[in-house]
Amino acid sequence: MKIKVESEKIIKAVKKLEGIEIVLENLDDAKEAINLICQRTGLAAKHETTKLKEVKVTSYQKYETTAVNYKMIFLLEFVFEEDVAFDARVAAIKEFQEFFRGV
Repeated sequence: MKIKVESEKIIKAVKKLEGIEIVLENLDDAKEAINLICQRTGLAAKHETTKLKEVKVTSYQKYETTAVNYKMIFLLEFVFEEDVAFDARVAAIKEFQEFFRGV
């Protein structure tokens, strides 16, 4: 399963957690920011019991009106062990999404 997170939400989350205003220029910047967020919030560690193996980050650009006016959208893919119940997966993903909604 994947969720989408706009770059502004990631920037605000790092600002809130660390007091640092970062710039997301590319996918590597976003991966570092997501790793930082997972560590500082404890979200990844909290879901070790659900056997969350990894949060993969990919990106795409969403064009609002023109080729010049776009938003960077990052997709967070949650990779779990195979034997994790569907409800446990959904609960873990929902908690990540709620965190970004609250930023």
